[in-house]
Amino acid sequence: MSGSPYASPSEADTDAMLDAVGVDRVDELFDIPPEVSFDGEFGIDAKSEQAALRGVRRRLSDNDDLTEFLGRGHYEHYVPSLVDSVSQRSEFITSYTQYQPEITQGFLQVLFEYQSLLVELTGLGVANCSMYDAATALAEAALLAKRVRAADGNRVLVPGFVRDSHVDVLRNYTSGSDVVVERYATDAGNVDLDALEAAMDADVVMVYAENPTTCGTVEEQLCAVGDLADSHDALFCLGSDPVAMSILQRPVDVGADVVVGDASVLGMPTSYGTGLGVFATREEFLRQVPGRLVGASEDDAGTRAFTLTLQTREQHIRKERATSNICTNQAWVALRAAIHAAWLGADGLVDLAERMVELPRDLAARLDDVSGVTAPVHDDRHHIREFQARTEQPAPAVASALEAEGFGVHAVDDHTIQVCVTDANEHATDAFVAAVREVSE
Repeated sequence: MSGSPYASPSEADTDAMLDAVGVDRVDELFDIPPEVSFDGEFGIDAKSEQAALRGVRRRLSDNDDLTEFLGRGHYEHYVPSLVDSVSQRSEFITSYTQYQPEITQGFLQVLFEYQSLLVELTGLGVANCSMYDAATALAEAALLAKRVRAADGNRVLVPGFVRDSHVDVLRNYTSGSDVVVERYATDAGNVDLDALEAAMDADVVMVYAENPTTCGTVEEQLCAVGDLADSHDALFCLGSDPVAMSILQRPVDVGADVVVGDASVLGMPTSYGTGLGVFATREEFLRQVPGRLVGASEDDAGTRAFTLTLQTREQHIRKERATSNICTNQAWVALRAAIHAAWLGADGLVDLAERMVELPRDLAARLDDVSGVTAPVHDDRHHIREFQARTEQPAPAVASALEAEGFGVHAVDDHTIQVCVTDANEHATDAFVAAVREVSE
């Protein structure tokens, strides 16, 4: 072809290509059913931009105005406008994977800072520059455990309270291997050590626990879980998030070998889809880390520079040597998390986390004063962001009635709801308590 490779082919070039494949028109290359084929008319009345915007606003006003007190893995914190302003700069928003370090130094540096944040919070030596979400990060941890464990084994143990969606992803993701996923019993929202010990044997390659748990409780037996895993030569994988980790025991101090979770609690609103998978591990497992790592080096002038120093996915190396088939990452979401963390600073992050202990404690106490409600269910535990409450009325009916009043909560079982409160919805707690009182008494 003549001319620029970035310009459309000329008419002569198009004719030559059509002749080479034996057709007369470009349309003949596509088999589009007539009922969905564009005939040149959209059938939409022309409107000015101003009129179109008014129409969109009218349509959006039809949506229910629901204040969410949902949680269970999806958490929203106030995201400062600075995050939007910086992350939507053209240098970042148009960037894909940072393969060419000579033109993506800024983005690579931010990802390096994101990794450094996770290393500091977890105490582990290596963190990759993001994965899809918490569920796939957990699955990658299971595959890593299967690869690095010295003895033969294939069992992965997860607590009974882990969300079914996470367990489904874990099982689906590991279905190509011989990994067997099993649940172990829990007690009052936390690990049942006796049940876990009974489930342990030489076939276990990884034990998973959470802090905070899916129920919102702080897990107080992590050292014992880590000791159990270590005594059976199994890896200990801990699920958490950057906000919670800023005030909880460092994962490395409780014996964690891998930390997974979702870092989109920083920099992103609740999306119920887009996440930011955390993956950190011990330095001895460096070459087993899935995805990519950003490293700091020097250019030929001796200036500090950043580059993708490790890429272990199958697109980049021989398939049999790849640790993962992850085909992209959440670099832009990681960028936003790093910006948000930098805006908060170390003290601000701790202040936010401490607020996430105070808010559920105070809201649970207020709900406990409502007739027909007992909160929190796990009243001997500390909570972060969320807690469970017992309802005398059927929980699904309570959740439905609250939805009609403009509030969303989870119905966990027949008589248990789960309530999540953060800085994003704390302004609505008075109205929420009033609504609970109205539907419960």
